[in-house]
Amino acid sequence: MESIKKYVVESYNELITKVTWPNWANLQSSTIVVIVASVLFALLVFVMDVISKTGLNLIYGI
Repeated sequence: MESIKKYVVESYNELITKVTWPNWANLQSSTIVVIVASVLFALLVFVMDVISKTGLNLIYGI
């Protein structure tokens, strides 16, 4: 039980003293980058899906 308590205390201290948290402007810009990258990746997957569907339809004559 003592080791769990030590783990929690050390984790809390590390979060308070060693972790650097982003400011609001950095957080917003990072969020925008993630959203744009996610949309681009989704579009890429969609295009690949359409191309493969079209190719398979041509091969199998459906």
